[in-house]
Amino acid sequence: MSAPRVKLDIDASREKLVSLGCAYAAEALEGLLAEAVRNEMPAHVFLDRLLVTELAGREERRIKAMLKGSKIPTGQTLENFDFAFQPAIERSRIETLATGSWIRGAEVLLLQGPPGVGKSHLLVALGIRAIELGFSAQYFRFDELMTALKADAHLPASRIKARKYMSTALLLIDEMGYDPMNREEASLFFRLVSHRYGRGAMIITTNKTVRDWPELLAGDEVLATAILDRLLHRAHVLNIRGRSYRLRDLEASLKN
Repeated sequence: MSAPRVKLDIDASREKLVSLGCAYAAEALEGLLAEAVRNEMPAHVFLDRLLVTELAGREERRIKAMLKGSKIPTGQTLENFDFAFQPAIERSRIETLATGSWIRGAEVLLLQGPPGVGKSHLLVALGIRAIELGFSAQYFRFDELMTALKADAHLPASRIKARKYMSTALLLIDEMGYDPMNREEASLFFRLVSHRYGRGAMIITTNKTVRDWPELLAGDEVLATAILDRLLHRAHVLNIRGRSYRLRDLEASLKN
């Protein structure tokens, strides 16, 4: 004979949880109580399950809010990166970067290579992982970043420091190098790099190698040297050479 079903009035408990700001625990309370009664769950185990549910809900909410605010594109993760197609990229090295220790050290990750080899995918994926680890992050295409830097060029240093491109733990700069900078733009980029040096981590994707940077930076070798000196001091540089993912997908579609 099965045990009699225990009827519980949980409205008052649910209201107390809501008043304490534990909305996820309140929502899960009835189901967890039913499971606890059914399985004769010890009180401390039930309480732990309730707290885990609340913490998991809050963490999911935090990640969603941080991703939305970061402007990081969605859909590209470490889990769906095709390492087999791009053997030039060492999985173990990416997995080490995914621990986030280099972000704590305010270091730089420079992803170099031709279009389509997976640079932006890795930038986005590592940005998402950073947020999951609890870091703040902000995504800019290089042209968007330059627009923001120009708009703020007249601001004093005290106000510039509060801008997201300066204050975020991880700054993601995508697609640098398609258009050369003029002298004003190069100077603004130098100000950004100088401020973040030793204070905040960066990921930069570019189709230019380091030796091409003077040409990219208004032809100013002195300024290029000063920027590279700061960027490369504690940097992780990945030179990606291989087939284009986009061309692979195009080839596959043409075969169908």
